[in-house]
Amino acid sequence: MQFYLDGYRPGDPLVAPPAPGVADRGAELPDHTDVLVVGAGPAGMVLAAQLARFPELDLLVVDRRGGPLAVGQADGVACRTVEVFEALGLADRLLAEAYWVNEVAFWRPDPADPSRIVRTGRVPDTEEGLSEFPHVIVNQARMLAWLREDLDRQPGRPAVRHGWTVAGLAVDDGDPDGYPVTVELTGPAGTARVRARYVVGCDGSRSAVRTAIGRELRGDRTDQRWGVMDVLPVTDFPDIRLKATVHSHAEGNVLVIPREGGYLVRFYIELDQVRDAGEVDPVRLTEIANRILHPYTVEVRDVGWWSVYKIGQRLCDRFDDAPDDGSRAPRVFIAGDACHTHSAKAGQGMNVSMHDAWNLGWKLAAVLRGVAPPELLHTYTAERQVVAQELIDFDRRFAALFSRPPEESDPGEFERYFVQQGRFTAGVATRYRPSPITSADAHQELATGFGVGTRFHSAPVVRLADARPVQLGHAARADGAWRLYLFADRDGSALRALCEQLAGPGSALRRHTPAGWDPDAVLDVRAVLQQHHHDVEVGSLPAVLRPVKGPLGLVDQEKVYCPDTRAGDVFDLRGVDRDGCAVLVRPDQHVAHVLPLTAHAELTAFLAGVLRPV
Repeated sequence: MQFYLDGYRPGDPLVAPPAPGVADRGAELPDHTDVLVVGAGPAGMVLAAQLARFPELDLLVVDRRGGPLAVGQADGVACRTVEVFEALGLADRLLAEAYWVNEVAFWRPDPADPSRIVRTGRVPDTEEGLSEFPHVIVNQARMLAWLREDLDRQPGRPAVRHGWTVAGLAVDDGDPDGYPVTVELTGPAGTARVRARYVVGCDGSRSAVRTAIGRELRGDRTDQRWGVMDVLPVTDFPDIRLKATVHSHAEGNVLVIPREGGYLVRFYIELDQVRDAGEVDPVRLTEIANRILHPYTVEVRDVGWWSVYKIGQRLCDRFDDAPDDGSRAPRVFIAGDACHTHSAKAGQGMNVSMHDAWNLGWKLAAVLRGVAPPELLHTYTAERQVVAQELIDFDRRFAALFSRPPEESDPGEFERYFVQQGRFTAGVATRYRPSPITSADAHQELATGFGVGTRFHSAPVVRLADARPVQLGHAARADGAWRLYLFADRDGSALRALCEQLAGPGSALRRHTPAGWDPDAVLDVRAVLQQHHHDVEVGSLPAVLRPVKGPLGLVDQEKVYCPDTRAGDVFDLRGVDRDGCAVLVRPDQHVAHVLPLTAHAELTAFLAGVLRPV
């Protein structure tokens, strides 16, 4: 982690000095803003956290609740989501507090006595090497609290204004001031009107923003109800501290999710449409859980939160207000439950919602900062609607298998499906299709472990300057920069030639970096050498790999890495050709291109189709 680029100052280095004018803000809503985020749930707060890193952007977040979420709701955090939190600088807090899901146990009726359940298998929760991070469980409210605290550390100190709901929204493409979206809000101070360049509705399945732009959730509705409760239990069920799926013979099904802290447990309990059709409360849910877990028993000593919900898989056909013919770039977007809903069994809702925001945030920032043209924003719906459809298809199958009576299914079918879909549930199966910001895979053989369109799969390396073992993927920050990882050839000659080209006029690097910006603000060039770190001197590196930055003209020494021979050579781990290659990674950590080190012209042409020239 780097800081002090602008000069030394005492105190917490992760708290940026407030931007001018922050202290003068009143309680009233501003009359205009660059981005209005409606909804302070997971999607809205991840989006806000990204945009807040650019102090030149005005950001307003409003939420219908009277205050921050305190308890309950989603709790599963996929491996990929932890990677996102790492880029935000929040993974350490998440991992320290969360429950780590290491194994999953499967329980079914005992063939000898179907009234009793028995364990039929245990499998690792995620496959070996899938991510450097685990799948974890933590209260959604805690994640939102960390994101709010993160906003307080950013220069603009954007506040979340609670108690405000959207009463109306209109888009005027002819607005002369550049704030074409007018939003009518009602809240604690009566009514307010805010004009925005862009609006993002992260306001849930009953989204007022979605309704205002004429989009509609379509799909399946069902009467199948599930109860969920977070409790402090005393039980003889042996797998109470393992994630466990329990299918009984005739009493229903339970999903057991251990929670953070060592004692708290979440139960997802299937409710019978006839037997459990009446009112349900924690006492009743406990009775049903005991019915399913027989011969084991559970006594609830305290209830933290509980709810009852229905399963339904529904999806919008577009996630923005742009016309289908693409004649106008979008101005209003929806994310998360506002554009897709599904069951909670596989723990995907909160994760996919945050990934929607992660995909959109850097694109909005790039357009607003003048780095990319507004046409970039068309890629949000194009990429995320496909992912949401995949989620709906997966969830429909997953929920059906989970609820199928044991006598109607192969005893190992659900377990096999769980293992087969492990990459999907971990959040790392997403592969964006070829587009202006993701190339075809013509050179994929140069780096088979960095699939074009997939997230950049981190690997252990040693940082040359200080000999510190680090994860290569952790070079990525939520700073809006593209990253160009140069995997060196054996003698380094092709690497040096490319670095010289990048340093020259008209290069992919020079062409898109505005005057006065740090040289890595738009395209961050890094290198991975094949030599041991003892065999390379930092001073011998090309200047592009030792950029001069900040008002003091400091030299960034942390751009070059070498293999970590103790943890495994990154070239072998990720199938990188020993003749070297370049891996271009988008600001959301997805691989945009794999190229030979000699393909400077191809790299320049690709980036010219994405970024504005200066």
